[in-house]
Amino acid sequence: MSAELRVARSAGAVGAATMLSRVMGLARDQVMATLFGAGFATDAFNVAFRIPNLLRDLFAEGAMSSAFVPTFTEYHYKRGEDEAWELGRQLMITLLAVLLAICAVGYLFTPQLVRLFAGGFGHVTETVDGLSKLQLTGRLTRVMLPFLPAVALAAAAMGMLNARSRFGVPALAPTMLNVGMVVSGVALIPVVRAFGQPGILAMAIGVVIGGLLQFAFQLPSLYRLGFRLRFELPRWHAGVRRVALLMLPATVGLAATQINLAVSTIIASHWQGAVSWLYYALRLMQLPIGVFGVALATVSMTALSQAAVQQDMKALKGTLSATLRLVFLLTVPAAVWLAVMSRPVIALLFEHGRFQAGDTVQTANALVMYCIGLPAFAAVGVLTRTFYALGETRVPVQASFVAVAVNLVLNLMFVGPLSFLGLRHIGLALATSVTALGNLLQLTLYLRRRVGPLEGRRILNTLVRVGLSSLGFAAALLALLHALGGRWHGGLALESATVAAGFALAVALGWVAMRALKVEELATVESLLRSLARKVGPGRRHP
Repeated sequence: MSAELRVARSAGAVGAATMLSRVMGLARDQVMATLFGAGFATDAFNVAFRIPNLLRDLFAEGAMSSAFVPTFTEYHYKRGEDEAWELGRQLMITLLAVLLAICAVGYLFTPQLVRLFAGGFGHVTETVDGLSKLQLTGRLTRVMLPFLPAVALAAAAMGMLNARSRFGVPALAPTMLNVGMVVSGVALIPVVRAFGQPGILAMAIGVVIGGLLQFAFQLPSLYRLGFRLRFELPRWHAGVRRVALLMLPATVGLAATQINLAVSTIIASHWQGAVSWLYYALRLMQLPIGVFGVALATVSMTALSQAAVQQDMKALKGTLSATLRLVFLLTVPAAVWLAVMSRPVIALLFEHGRFQAGDTVQTANALVMYCIGLPAFAAVGVLTRTFYALGETRVPVQASFVAVAVNLVLNLMFVGPLSFLGLRHIGLALATSVTALGNLLQLTLYLRRRVGPLEGRRILNTLVRVGLSSLGFAAALLALLHALGGRWHGGLALESATVAAGFALAVALGWVAMRALKVEELATVESLLRSLARKVGPGRRHP
């Protein structure tokens, strides 16, 4: 079986589970947009949620998983299952102790954190339920801080399952966050209002419930593999110490995107609604990244770690090349489609209740800019994990420092010397994409220097052919929207028909163009789809 097919088959299950999670996430965002719009309350919620989310990516899911999976894999291969499970338990209890302490500090310094992340809220004179925008953000932040240790435990469970080549359940686990937030949050709105609290506080409580569900959902699968969760006093376990040492640079190496988003949030907080416009646009951009990019990166991490442990550089580079080509095959068309169809898609998903037509336009403009860097975001995740599979931490740190600096300079340019362009929050999204492209270039050059040729011509060949195919269906979509004029924006039925027709047209024309241009990775996807059709089709055979 080819490297492409092995990666694609494993990523298929992860991608399907991630798709379900992201669809649930979109449903969650629809509920938020309908109930609270894109303004005072949602700006406050998004900033408050970003604070534990930033800490999660710095200390839990991103850095920890990249440091933990290779270490756990080595323990399992060289020391046996019992010592690997002991490492997992000690990591969990150490994470819980450290992050509870961080939550306590965060609770004490919440006002300072809020002013750091959203200083512009201080200029808003409007109040809701007697709370200023800063006060509401602070209250929501304090409620959501326990989400951090809950999701860190979930990330540790995910790392152990992925290291044992169990991908489906960990990929489904984030669905529990969305279920907890939507079901619990909406159900609690009347309760919190009965106590004189703003309704959006219920959604914050739902976040914490969802984080706990995300952890609990994975425990049965771990138990079936032999893991036993029991209370132990944290000690400076050698494996935990190694994970911590790897996490220190990994924290910086994987944090560039979140730090850049935090900078964008700080600047966007000076314009009412801008934080929410960027948030909704980013959520849509992250859909294909999660379904394709994160799925492929997650699957490849296990294969890359095993190749690194066995010192098999040929297998490592083969897996990396196959993964990157599949990433570009899937994310480039997705980015082009989202950019062209941004307004119909956003109107269909969010323009209900308190989310107005003006919010659709502003969110769509930001989405177009985010789509410029969408494939780069996905590819950076694969390259970064390759460095950590190799035990190389310096390069991602160096690249991240450069990326953060570039993003900061670009943001300041768009709101300073280039403010006459009137881009405002759109410029912030563009800066994020340009930074991602620069980060991709840096990591590619450094990795080539580290392990030698990376099948660059083959990867570039795929990228060019897929890009040309995507431009072809983009022209057809633009012609469709031009012919419709503004008639597509005439209610749920017309918007649904426009988005569905645009999707079908893009898939059909894109597939024909890729076949004509002989994109070799297309055969891998077709093989995967045929295999899936045989499994779920009515004529399948049962043993």
